Parts: sequence; C-alpha cells; structure tokens
Amino acid sequence: GGMSQGPPGAGRLNDLPDNSPRVRSAVAELRRRAEAEPGRRWPQPLTDSFLVRFLRARDFHLDLAWRLLKNYQKWRIECPEISADLQPSSVLGLLHAGYHGVLRSRDPQGSRVLIYRIGQWDPKLFTAYDVFRVSLITSELIVKEIETQRNGVKAIFDLQGWRFAHAFQISPAVAKKIAAVLTDSFPLKVRGIHLINEPLFFHPVFALISPFLTEKIKERVHMHGNNYMQSLTEHFPISILPQEYGGEEVSIEELAKEWTDFIMASADYLQSISVVAQ
Repeated sequence: GGMSQGPPGAGRLNDLPDNSPRVRSAVAELRRRAEAEPGRRWPQPLTDSFLVRFLRARDFHLDLAWRLLKNYQKWRIECPEISADLQPSSVLGLLHAGYHGVLRSRDPQGSRVLIYRIGQWDPKLFTAYDVFRVSLITSELIVKEIETQRNGVKAIFDLQGWRFAHAFQISPAVAKKIAAVLTDSFPLKVRGIHLINEPLFFHPVFALISPFLTEKIKERVHMHGNNYMQSLTEHFPISILPQEYGGEEVSIEELAKEWTDFIMASADYLQSISVVAQ
C-alpha cells in the first residue's frame, strides 16, 4: 500500500551512506521522538548506527520507523525469556548440533541467507524460546551490516525430522511472539521464508501462526516439500547453496561451524545488548 512506500526517493535514501545529510536528518528526527517519549527506557544507546536500522527497515518512512522502534523495545521488555540473555553460552548445544548456519555469500538481491535445520533441535534439551534466541542472536549480529539493513534476509527452514515433540513446544503464546517479530518488531526486512522437507502435519502448525502474519509475509512463504532441489534453485543460485541442498558451496556442517565461531567471537557485544531483567 501507499503507506509502506515511504517518502519520494525512499529507495535512493536507502542507498545513501550513514553519514549523508539526508540520512542524518532523518536519524536526528527519530532520536528526537525517542528522547521526547516520557518515562521510556531504551535498552541500548540511541546512536546513529542503532537508529538508522529502523529507518532502512521501513524505507525512511518516519512514522513507520518510529512505530517499529517502539515495538522492538516493547517486545524485548515483554519477552525476557528470549531477549534477557543473548549470550551464546545459553544456546551452545544447539549451535554445536549444527542447527543453524548462514551462507557465505548473499543472494543476487543482496539478502543474507540463513539456514535452520529443525532435525538438529532436540526438544527434550531446548525449548522453543532457546531456538528462537538463536534467531535473535543472528539477527542482532547481521542487522549491523549496512547491506543487510538495505536488502534484508531470507531463511531456509529444513523441516526434515520435524516431530510432534517440536510442534508441542510451539504453544499459541510462542506462535504469537514469533509472528510479532516477523511482522513489526525487528528492524530486518524478511524477504523470503523457504520451507523444505516439511511433513504434512506441519501445515496445521503453520495455520496456528498464520493469523498473526501480514499478507505481505504470507506471500513470501514458499513451501517446497521433499522434491525441493529444482524449486530452491529458482530462488537461490547453486553457487551459494551448500552441497546438501544441490549447491556448490561447502557443507552445511562447515557453514554452521563458521557461523557458530562468529557468534562466539561476538559474545561481548551480545552481552552488552542483552536486556537486563528489571
């Protein structure tokens, strides 16, 4: 709709560097609104590099960026079980199991591509909140990248090994929190969600989350099923996909290990942005 178009030339604003006068004046205006908010505590300093993420995520539409910033803050305070402790130590087992990796290269649209393998999540050891925290950790790290602020993310969920035990973890409350982040609570544009190997009984779970999702996000969900090799390469070049998914890049194990090392190396930063429970 017209709302999300942003001001004239928003696309060009998105391409401008952080220090350009037009970007700086938008950042200053967003900061002014944030500082004028009575009695609100912001979880991290309102630096230019922090604020600009919200503007880029909403194509420099100030009212939308301001709403997103408020939602981000509200969500983090209301979900301490996810956002209070972003230290990687809390999800180390999941990372070492190879649950999550990030492709080395962006896709042709400049999006970061994340992979999650549900089969590596042991629901006896980790809750849905732990699994969600992995996504939040990665999101907080990649949102610092200007290219990612501009071009967003795409996620591939491999649901091979999805069991009722996983589904059981996703209560309506969890579903609602997941949906909130996907729609208007985190300053990343979700440009595509690709499900592969999804079993039939995944569909009712998706139906649970579905009502909370915007039409725009729903349009960006692709279900590839078991015969995904061909259809996945219609969305991602084989040069960037890991071997297991019909690509030419190193194995998903290797990518998961590289990303885990990067997360571990970022522990101090993640500690600094954890929301300390009040």
